[in-house]
Amino acid sequence: METKTIKIDRPFITLGQLLKEEGIIPTGGAAKWFLKEHDVRINDELENRRGRKLYPEDVVIIPEHEPIMIKSK
Repeated sequence: METKTIKIDRPFITLGQLLKEEGIIPTGGAAKWFLKEHDVRINDELENRRGRKLYPEDVVIIPEHEPIMIKSK
């Protein structure tokens, strides 16, 4: 599966923000529920905190979605 690249213009983006901006969840409030129901991995480690900071070079793997790599602009 190909990896999607997301470019950010700030030092980091939170996992909840990423899920919302990518249209995976409808609102930021849905992140907590989504992370309880799905095994999301960041750099191959299971993650369930919506406030987890994602930095350039982090790779996010979400079930049934293509992997996402964070890059800086």
